[in-house]
Amino acid sequence: MSMSVYLSGEIHTDWREEIVAGCRDAGLDIRFSAPVTDHEASDDCGALILGAEPNKFWHDHKGAKLNAIRTRRGIENADVVVVRFGEKYRQWNAAFDAGMAAAFGKALIVLHGPEHQHALKEVDAAALAVAETPAQVVEILTYVETGALPR
Repeated sequence: MSMSVYLSGEIHTDWREEIVAGCRDAGLDIRFSAPVTDHEASDDCGALILGAEPNKFWHDHKGAKLNAIRTRRGIENADVVVVRFGEKYRQWNAAFDAGMAAAFGKALIVLHGPEHQHALKEVDAAALAVAETPAQVVEILTYVETGALPR
C-alpha cells in the first residue's frame, strides 16, 4: 500500500532526511512532501514574486499566503502528516499545521522531545501517535505499511 506523507514543522535539523532515509532503507513505498525549508526563501517568496513591501507586516503576509498554498495542498494530499516541534524555537506554524491536519481528518504523528509534553498536550491529544525520535516515526510508518514490528 503506497502512502503519501507530509513532513511539517521545525526546519533547523535533519529530521526529515532521517525519516526519508530510514523509510527508503526499510523498502517502504512512501512519497514524501514538505514545506519549503529554506528559511529565507520561505520568508521572502511573496515579496519576490508579487512585489516588494516596505512594511514588514505585508512582506510577511504575502509570503505566508503563498506558503499556505503549498502547505494546504501538501496536507490535503497526504495520508499521514508528521509535525516536528524542535527545541530551539516556538513553532506556531507547526501547531497550526497540526491543527489543520486534525481538521482535515488526516492521520497525525507529532514528533517532539519530552520537554514539550505539557506545552503540546492538546496537540498530542489530537495525534494518533506521539514520537520522540525520527527512528520511531520510521517504525510507525513501517508498521502502518507492512504490519511488521521492530526487531
